[in-house]
Amino acid sequence: MEVSACLAEAGALAVCYRLRGDLAAIRIPDPASSSARDGLWQHTCLEAFVAAVDGLEYREFNFSPSGQWAIYCFAACRERDLSFVPSVAPQIAFHHCPDGFRLDVVIAPELLPAGAILNIGLSAVIKARDGSKSYWALTHCAAQPDFHLRQSFSLTLQRPAP
Repeated sequence: MEVSACLAEAGALAVCYRLRGDLAAIRIPDPASSSARDGLWQHTCLEAFVAAVDGLEYREFNFSPSGQWAIYCFAACRERDLSFVPSVAPQIAFHHCPDGFRLDVVIAPELLPAGAILNIGLSAVIKARDGSKSYWALTHCAAQPDFHLRQSFSLTLQRPAP
């Protein structure tokens, strides 16, 4: 698993997830229309957790190879803000590769928390054909994978100056 991320001049967050391996061993969801859907993490799903360095609030982004997505806002660790409604959908592009797949995502700036410096946790849930799951992240800061732990938001990116 490889992942890269950058903040564009306009403030969007671009993330590229690259999985190499035997795709026959992985359950990849069938293509679907780009739409919001809960429970994506129960299947093969690529994720980003984004917080402003100086705030408790963060966003959780789930991206399925199917093209479906989910965005959640949290006021603090696991304290979900149920009133949050995403204003736009993320852009998702899935690509089959000879040795795996790539998922390119662009998250519009209005979906990101406010702040000049962002802490980001990049992660993945990979579901195998036998139903087992593996959990991948830039950093696991607990004995068990917990992508919501703020200390696991280990990538720091600064927004470009206006």
